[in-house]
Amino acid sequence: MSELQQGLVIAHLGQGIAVEVGEQTLLCQTLRKLDTVVVGDQVMISIIADQQGRIEQLLPRRSVLQRPSRSKQTRPVAANIDTIFVVFAAEPECDFLLLDQYLCICENCNINAAIVFNKIDLPFANTIELELQYYQSLSYPLYKVSSKLNIGISDLQAVLSQQTSMFAGQSGVGKSSLTNALLPDKNLRINSVSETTRHGRHTTTAATLYHLLGGGQLIDSPGVAIFGLAGLSEAQLAWGYREFQPFIGQCRFNDCRHVTDKDCAVRSAVTKGEVSTSRYQRFLKLREKMPPTQPGNNR
Repeated sequence: MSELQQGLVIAHLGQGIAVEVGEQTLLCQTLRKLDTVVVGDQVMISIIADQQGRIEQLLPRRSVLQRPSRSKQTRPVAANIDTIFVVFAAEPECDFLLLDQYLCICENCNINAAIVFNKIDLPFANTIELELQYYQSLSYPLYKVSSKLNIGISDLQAVLSQQTSMFAGQSGVGKSSLTNALLPDKNLRINSVSETTRHGRHTTTAATLYHLLGGGQLIDSPGVAIFGLAGLSEAQLAWGYREFQPFIGQCRFNDCRHVTDKDCAVRSAVTKGEVSTSRYQRFLKLREKMPPTQPGNNR
């Protein structure tokens, strides 16, 4: 076996996995015994032929994003993401429930979260501004941009240059427009990968990692608009609401569900105005989407 070399997974192709090793890109197969390899993974590979390799080892991940698959299992989508930038806009109508869902997942997956409010060239209601201010009070970074008018793009680029990032959000909010503004030669780049790996037409249907001109990496995953609650437990869902965290340990019961339980510190905080009522109501809605749990004692 040739000496192992470290590489970065940048795309899944129809006949293999594109791995970047230094200045070259190799088309690799993977050992069957390995866990699923995804874009963003750091791997050790052996060279088996000209521009071809085999993934021998999957290096430890600092974070992994998962999505639900069949049989209520989860499967990884991308790895080693530093920040997920949740994109939304005044049009289509702001889906704050979906936004909260993304934030909950990030809180439980060791991934930072930031909010991108796109299409600021369009009018939007004052209620949206109030919600945005609340998220900022929870220390979620907020970037107001317009990919159409090139407003705020340079500020976003500066933040992206320092990390590995990914955009998420509902359809129609402008994720593709933002990606194209940041990666004007996107199609040229992926065609180059296809030619380098001798795969011909690029057939990736999942995520692809791009190096941004100003530094940093952007994982573009057009097929993963919504990654669900990704196997979170009820307790993890509650922890995913950042403002709940100081109160969870003060509840009377260790397994408090924060719904009708006696002496619930979270509900008390809502009553006192220390936690947003609208956010709490969205927590209850997300909780309804969780799989049923074992029946417990009625309290």
